[in-house]
Amino acid sequence: MKASILVSLKENLKLLKLSVMSKEIETTVRQAKEDLLNYEDFLLGVTTTELEIRKKNRLKERLRQAKFPLMKPFETFNLEEVPELDPIEFKELRDCSFIGEKRNRILIGKSGTGKSHLATAIGVEACLNDYKTRFVTGYELVNELVEAQKERDLSRVLRKYSRFHLLIIDELGYIPFTKEGAQLLFQVLADRHERGSVMITSNLGFADWTEIFGEATLTTALLDRVTHNAKILNCKWESYRLRQSLKNTKKENGRKGKKQ
Repeated sequence: MKASILVSLKENLKLLKLSVMSKEIETTVRQAKEDLLNYEDFLLGVTTTELEIRKKNRLKERLRQAKFPLMKPFETFNLEEVPELDPIEFKELRDCSFIGEKRNRILIGKSGTGKSHLATAIGVEACLNDYKTRFVTGYELVNELVEAQKERDLSRVLRKYSRFHLLIIDELGYIPFTKEGAQLLFQVLADRHERGSVMITSNLGFADWTEIFGEATLTTALLDRVTHNAKILNCKWESYRLRQSLKNTKKENGRKGKKQ
């Protein structure tokens, strides 16, 4: 390929924002000549590669943006450990159709039942499906909102949280909020009503949510929005972490017994 043509081709590809093709064009052309590719196969190959790289980069950005504390995809969630979880419900959560429908999901159950693990797995799957996702604890979110209000930056933060296709609020109920914090969280959830999906994990049943938000009126208004078009998953099974600890202890005692 002539040097002048190569320079012009790279410039055109950059202007068309085909960055992968621009970087690899010399190697790609050389390989195409060696493989005796026709024009159609060559064009299909370079465009397919461009799309694959873009998809990988987009997924990387989605996962970075989500800020998961730990990467826990669905493959790490042992469905056999929670036989009470309906496989149909599990499948519906995994295919992320509720996100496209802008519906909410609420996971309620005592500590250790795997709510956060399941919520993270759903969040990772959402990223794989190219949904903008954000994972945050209720306490972290409220602190960010309160701080933003003090810095007169609340509008920007509210806009940021409104743009996510799926907002996962984890561990709602472990720490009660101030009146200001509760009102700010209500604003986030009200802004997302029927505009974007929310997933909440909580150790408290709805009757006890006044312990989190303080005011009964505010709690009622919030529940009205959050539960509208929502499915509630009651995680009634025994603590997943406790069962794992008991299993590990049993194994350890078994090994000690053999040594003796």
